[in-house]
Amino acid sequence: MEAIVYEEFGGPEVLRHASDVTAPEPGPGEVRVKVAAVGVNPLDWKRRYGWVEEFYPTTFPAVPGLEFSGTVDAIGEGVTELAVGDEVFGWTKTGAYAAYAIADTVARKPAGLSWEHAASIPVAGETSRRVLELLGVTRGETLLLHGAAGAVGAVAAQLAVAAGVTVVGTASERNHDFLRALGVIPVAYGEGLADRVRAAAPQGVDAVFDAAGHDTLPVSIELLGGETARIVTIAAPDAADHGIVFSGVTVEAATARTWLAELAALAAGGGLRIDIAETFPLKEAARAQELSESGHVRGKLVLLP
Repeated sequence: MEAIVYEEFGGPEVLRHASDVTAPEPGPGEVRVKVAAVGVNPLDWKRRYGWVEEFYPTTFPAVPGLEFSGTVDAIGEGVTELAVGDEVFGWTKTGAYAAYAIADTVARKPAGLSWEHAASIPVAGETSRRVLELLGVTRGETLLLHGAAGAVGAVAAQLAVAAGVTVVGTASERNHDFLRALGVIPVAYGEGLADRVRAAAPQGVDAVFDAAGHDTLPVSIELLGGETARIVTIAAPDAADHGIVFSGVTVEAATARTWLAELAALAAGGGLRIDIAETFPLKEAARAQELSESGHVRGKLVLLP
């Protein structure tokens, strides 16, 4: 089958487009999916560099990619809730940058949701739900969201706003109108951030969700009066040095499936906005990862096998 593979850690140049990769076979409890779309995530290139081996160990040759949408092509022993031909989306166990992928955590794709949008939900949606629950933000509280215009940030912002939470979101000024449209109070990052946040939220900040990871933790601690219990990061590798939780592990499969179905229904019904920044053919995966790594993407990058 067609796939993107890499056999050593490094930059985008280690990614190789191959057409002779053996298609995987589903085991017990698994399905094989003919991939229609693949979501590109920062974790993809962080794994390619070998930066997150502690959480996501790599076996070479490796196929990148976590999230996908597609059609069930084969089912393993014990699978009763899905059938060949079902349209699904979720996480893969074998790498999503491929024509076929194996998965055991999927949900059915609503008919009104495109392949591209379905493939953009799993990582951003699950991460947003997980971190917001860890933080325990509730109606009437104020959340500071670093990286609010990114794929994860935009989903988290919408879920929080819908729950009655006031969201102050950091982003470059070119993304401020986008954030306002989501119901977020935008502030520019950089020097003087603490003062800008205080001006935007004179009532104070109750919790911090860091989806950016660029020197965000010290100012977050300052804004919470030195407390760290209600700060969670998904992007700062030095979180432990500050006594802050780094959340990088997904929830159990049953919960994830439920969340995926709920988020997809929201998106299909217009209650969750997911912007697609750009799509690429699978063979241009290296270019897509380079763009993701630049940090200047608003919305989701998607590969189309």
